[in-house]
Amino acid sequence: MRPEPQAASYHPDPAILPLAGWLADPAQPAVFPEHILRFRNRRWDQAIGLADLSDAAWTDHFAGFSPLPDNLPQPLALRYHGHQFRVYNPDIGDGRGFLYAQMRDGHGRLLDCGTKGSGLTPYSRTADGRLTLKGAVREILATEMLEALGAYTSKTLSVVETGEELVRGDEPSPTRSAVLVRLSHSHIRIGSFQRLAALDQADNLAQLVDYCLAQFPAPPPPENAPERDNPAVVLMHQAVERLADLAASYMVAGFVHGVLNTDNMNITGESFDYGPWRWLPQWQPGFTAAYFDHSGLYSFGRQPEALHWNLAQLAISLRQLVDAPPLVAAFERFPALYHEAMGRRFTWRLGLASAGAEADRALIEASENLMRESGIGPDQFFFTHRGGRAAEGAVGGALAQAMAGHQPLDSTHEYWADDQPQSMLIEEVEAIWAAIAEHDDWAPLHAKVAVIRRMGAAMGDAPPPAGHLFG
Repeated sequence: MRPEPQAASYHPDPAILPLAGWLADPAQPAVFPEHILRFRNRRWDQAIGLADLSDAAWTDHFAGFSPLPDNLPQPLALRYHGHQFRVYNPDIGDGRGFLYAQMRDGHGRLLDCGTKGSGLTPYSRTADGRLTLKGAVREILATEMLEALGAYTSKTLSVVETGEELVRGDEPSPTRSAVLVRLSHSHIRIGSFQRLAALDQADNLAQLVDYCLAQFPAPPPPENAPERDNPAVVLMHQAVERLADLAASYMVAGFVHGVLNTDNMNITGESFDYGPWRWLPQWQPGFTAAYFDHSGLYSFGRQPEALHWNLAQLAISLRQLVDAPPLVAAFERFPALYHEAMGRRFTWRLGLASAGAEADRALIEASENLMRESGIGPDQFFFTHRGGRAAEGAVGGALAQAMAGHQPLDSTHEYWADDQPQSMLIEEVEAIWAAIAEHDDWAPLHAKVAVIRRMGAAMGDAPPPAGHLFG
């Protein structure tokens, strides 16, 4: 069974302050007419030493944004550029959010409290800096489901309804408003490096590399990696390892992020910023999440390619600090690392121990063929065949043969005797939102979070995120 996040004392560490003069701008939080606490993550408030805050104090910090003790004196809106659907955009940055606080968890990780919907910043452009309540509810559901399925994801720490009416062109308006706080392992993005490179700020670029290496430690590059002691090269190897693992975690979860732009790529490889996401109803590589993704650039099956392309943009940015060949050598590790991560994560979700690269690849191929041929959805597939069960009755018998060399993991949790698996298909998401929108009924949301966490406990400890040293 998966352990709960480790309780820790409050350990503020605003490590970003020495970089803030060229990495961020001070931001002023919006003043909201109401503060109605709708979600407080009682699993993760203890991990950062804030479990003892009263709800009133909680909303004062996470909706009124009074500074936490010995933390950032003022919120910071981070500066970055980025490729959005592969079109370079220098006019972006934190437009409706900011970095509010930094602290250490019990493993020594530096975690950021970042906001969404907290008001206007210097990068809001023509937007209002706000977040719809529906968007906040969707982010709760996405982060809870991804965490349960073993993906390295930001955590939705807090959602407070704020009493404003918002007008949006892509959903019924006016609609309710909220401010969300997410707990993330950094908000430094590939786009952060792109901005410094575009502005020829090599000294600042080097400082940002050093910050990332100091604050997000990882194993060293392979022994045969060229220039493996150069800081920029080290960071490139770390990013490749992390994003290859992230791509695999999306595929194994059957998850489509929808907007894999370089400004949405965290240098720690942690998934974050959930907009038009979807889970697959069936195993369809061409399935897209964003209605505006007309070419299918970020479709389910193209997500590994998208992350690999984004890493190329990081390498281009780091060229200001080091020649290309060692960066290219790191970049070219991605395919092999991705396939290793797929084997590690796919077997884990299926409740089987890895049996080596060749056997794991055969298992993945047989599983994908079965899902395509039978039309069974990924959630049902992984549930039905947990630990190798029911493989003999699968189409063509290939699955049983592929599973034969894999030892089953623990599947004694009562969840595995349920009639159906948990899922997060769009119809259920819309039903949960309808209960809130039409009847102010939050029970379905809280019930769903509870059963998703139960599923996560049944899954057991997920493979640790690649490219990190914790503790």
